[in-house]
Amino acid sequence: MKYIKYSKYTTDPFEGLSAEDLMQLLQEFLLQSGFENQYSNFYEMDPEQTMEQLHQALLDAMQNQGMMPPDLLKKLLENAANYENSELRALIDKLLERLAEEGYITIDHPPTQGKQTQGQPGRASSGPEGEVKFELTDKALDFLGYKTLKDLLGSLGKSSFGRHDTRDVATGVESHGATKPYEFGDTMNLDVNATLLSAIEREGLTMPLALDYKDLQVRQCEYQSSCATVLMLDCSHSMILYGEDRFTPAKRVALALTHLIRTQYPGDSLHMVLFHDSAEEIPLQELARVKVGPYYTNTREGLRLAQRILSRQKKDMRQIVMITDGKPSALTLDDGRIYKNAFGLDPLVVSETLHEVARCRRNGILINTFMLASDYGLINFVQKVTEICRGKAYFTTPYTLGQYLLMDYMQKKVKHIH
Repeated sequence: MKYIKYSKYTTDPFEGLSAEDLMQLLQEFLLQSGFENQYSNFYEMDPEQTMEQLHQALLDAMQNQGMMPPDLLKKLLENAANYENSELRALIDKLLERLAEEGYITIDHPPTQGKQTQGQPGRASSGPEGEVKFELTDKALDFLGYKTLKDLLGSLGKSSFGRHDTRDVATGVESHGATKPYEFGDTMNLDVNATLLSAIEREGLTMPLALDYKDLQVRQCEYQSSCATVLMLDCSHSMILYGEDRFTPAKRVALALTHLIRTQYPGDSLHMVLFHDSAEEIPLQELARVKVGPYYTNTREGLRLAQRILSRQKKDMRQIVMITDGKPSALTLDDGRIYKNAFGLDPLVVSETLHEVARCRRNGILINTFMLASDYGLINFVQKVTEICRGKAYFTTPYTLGQYLLMDYMQKKVKHIH
């Protein structure tokens, strides 16, 4: 027999907040780069962040956004011995449960001895033995990428996306080229005006108008090729030094680029390489949790890894997009040791890095460099890189990085040789 339990109705002051609103409030916390703790080690990126941290981040964000005025805060905390037993604590926990229910986070309870959660082997109820962890889902990463992309493109005043333009011409849906007579195999992108004029010139203006096969005219458009991209992201310690967080904007751009490629260029591929003392490829799913790491910049090792990734891609265009703020200051030697020079522009490091750039050129790989610094020595180094690989260099800021990178990717103003 079913039972219905009646209780006193209590209003929820945050009932109007959707899961998307909550994700937007937590965006700063979820994409943090380590700028708050400049002495953290690499991959101390807390892949298993605690629900307590998430709880505090949401509470702070709501207070900063004015969603919790002092009178409401006082009301929610009254009649409670401490915050843990307050109505406010219960409401914030309820909001976080909403995120889990709608698939933005997964909650991982720590195992406790002798007692496991029913129906979930290996998972157990939380307790004093451990803290409850959470993980972002693909849905959450997709949302963060979409929001970042929307914000960046909104500042550009663009509402539509392009494709990768090349020098070859073919028939297609988008009309950018001249009209040509239809040939078997062409896309039927019919130029109605030119077709009717051809029939009129041949038969005169008689009704009904007799169209012949040779009257058909189609519009040409630029051939759209696929592109394989490796995004090299500098996560050396300098990205959060000098009182400026350069890493978080770079990470946001990477998320936006990931979303752009997946939704607008399904034939393209994107891989992520972090370079610091060394270099490694990371899955795109882990991008939001990455923080800055070791102190040095091993640009050459990042380029070597990017080339190995691109060698497996069978695409018309292959490119490396490098985001950095520093001069190369480290080099992996043949015996595996890492040679470091904290002052940068060491002759050995620079020469080996430029040799790797030349190897990219020989392999037909384009390098576009986005610099977040503009000191004299760095400008000379970047000029040599662009001269060797015939790519582009952008000296930008964390605030304009996304606009430059996304517009460059979409418009592709460089020349491509096929």
